[in-house]
Amino acid sequence: MISRETIDKVFEAARVEEVIGDFVQLKRAGSNFKGLSPFSDERSPSFMVSPVKQIWKDFSSGKGGNSVAFLMEHEHFTYPEAIRYLAKKYNIEIEETELTDEEKANTDARESLYLVSEFAKNYFQDTLHNTEQGKAIGLSYFKERGFTTETIKKFGLGYSPEVWDAFSKEALGKGYKLEFLESTGLTIVREDKSVLDRFRGRVMFPIQSMSGRVLGFGGRILTQDKKAAKYLNSPESDLYHKSKVLYGIFHAKQAIAKQNNCYLVEGYTDVIQFNQAGIENVVASSGTALTPEQIRLINRLTKNITVLYDGDAAGLRASIRGIDLILEEGMNVRVCTFPEGEDPDSFAKKATHEELIKYLDENAKDFIQFKASLLMDEAKNDPIKKADLIRDMVVSISKIKDRIQREIYIQECSRIMDISEQVLLNTLAQLVQKDISEAGKKLKQDQKSFEVVKNEETISTEKIDVLNLLEKKILEILLIYGNIEIEFENVFIKYEDEKEVQVTEKVISKIFNRIYLNLQEDEIQFANPIFKDIYDDLIANYLNNDIFDSENYLNNLKPEFLPVVTDIYMDDEKHQLHGWLEKKQVFVKDKFNSEVLKSLVVDVIISYREYLINKLNSEQMIEILKPEIEDKTEILSSINDYNKLKVVISRSIGRIRPSSFLLNDF
Repeated sequence: MISRETIDKVFEAARVEEVIGDFVQLKRAGSNFKGLSPFSDERSPSFMVSPVKQIWKDFSSGKGGNSVAFLMEHEHFTYPEAIRYLAKKYNIEIEETELTDEEKANTDARESLYLVSEFAKNYFQDTLHNTEQGKAIGLSYFKERGFTTETIKKFGLGYSPEVWDAFSKEALGKGYKLEFLESTGLTIVREDKSVLDRFRGRVMFPIQSMSGRVLGFGGRILTQDKKAAKYLNSPESDLYHKSKVLYGIFHAKQAIAKQNNCYLVEGYTDVIQFNQAGIENVVASSGTALTPEQIRLINRLTKNITVLYDGDAAGLRASIRGIDLILEEGMNVRVCTFPEGEDPDSFAKKATHEELIKYLDENAKDFIQFKASLLMDEAKNDPIKKADLIRDMVVSISKIKDRIQREIYIQECSRIMDISEQVLLNTLAQLVQKDISEAGKKLKQDQKSFEVVKNEETISTEKIDVLNLLEKKILEILLIYGNIEIEFENVFIKYEDEKEVQVTEKVISKIFNRIYLNLQEDEIQFANPIFKDIYDDLIANYLNNDIFDSENYLNNLKPEFLPVVTDIYMDDEKHQLHGWLEKKQVFVKDKFNSEVLKSLVVDVIISYREYLINKLNSEQMIEILKPEIEDKTEILSSINDYNKLKVVISRSIGRIRPSSFLLNDF
């Protein structure tokens, strides 16, 4: 178990903007940073990072938290995994305490898969560098490809020996469980329960996540066995989903964000050779057809993709299929082809860094130019083929969301293909209208489903929403202003000479104490269970500590509380996403004005208590209308008591003005 001291050091060293910046392209927005949500498919930034508060909030999905919470959400790390990742990033030595038997038994199965995969990577590397077979076959192959020792180590390349069960025996001997070896696909268990290594006699390419964890492997066979696949990938598992990973993303992520461009290639060796040539912003689709999930992975880092494919027909066709998908994701795409007989690997191997950069700059074409140059040779003087080509180009243009970009590409297509803009615009309009029509049908279906649900709801839903707003506002006041001391008025009645006299008493009190005592007086419990738990946690924190340390509180907060708490902390910040810097002015500009704060606290407490009293009154009114209840005296008495209580509450708390925060602040 990781010691408390280590965890504290990690939180002290980790900067949320640096941690998230490794995964999401962030841009400065005032005192904060913004970017595209890594948790949803979007084209407008709704992801906000606050360096001052050291928290993040994704307004599209509702998720939020600190740097550890981000890693747990984005990389699916457990809490210890996230701490270890940050400790490694910030060069913090991890101190551990002994795990109990129960804690060992509860070790996450997913972590076991990661441990097995990491062991496999180390085993294959060791076999490559320290066995005769590995050096003679595997290392020789990599050297023949032109890879240096530094490059081989950087990408963790290895070799699996040509033995039926060498890896499996070694792993089982080291205490790794067969179920996890089988789950990762590294070991095949046959019907007779004997084991077989999946990657026998292959050079090995570890496939890493954006954070560097091993997800799976690609293995290339070196013999001339025509029955065996040239490349073999790990099967789908809890860790490895082929359509959602990009080879090389771990080594490329920072360069992609810095260069604001990603080179997309097809194979492992293409990525490695480019890296060795000094171009690091390159990833591979690992031989699979490009998927929307892979494109979105790049979209978190840059809007620009340059597709690099072989000069052969198959490679060019593959690039065409991927173009429309990239455009649909709202990204800019260029295509660069290599001379016939060359691929990115072979070309980068021959060229110097300067020559490679120059070639890419001079030969990367806009997708419309690329399609025209590629397909015009096929069309030649055939009018039907030329018409099909033009229609194909307009289909691609229709995928572009930005109307100005579409207009420019129509003009470019008109010029290249020598056809009037109006014809292209008419064709485009038909395609767009078709998409709108299909989207409309789906929307109508969704609306019908919504109406069914809506019609089943009652007015009580609205009341629950109001109660949520009130309870959330109380949490907001406690989180942001709870430790501030201000002067409140207590109003009470005393009798002098048998006359009722209203007396106002001024008291200095911390805001959290004022809220706590007033709610405790009525023994009020929050209706929203998560809000109740956060309220109890906050009050306990205030009562047990002289000073409320928000950063320390966030670092030790339960994961299930983080979305609500960060939502409150980031509420004002979200307006920077769209430049609404002055939108919320009620308590932003004058945050620490005691009169404004006092008014806010009083209004919220009264509104909350009055709401609950009105709710009880409504319940009593329903009871009084029931015909089976003949004696209504007790119910009427209760209603009367509740109404009196409302007056007492308003007096005792020293109400300053009519409640208006709900109108102004929500």
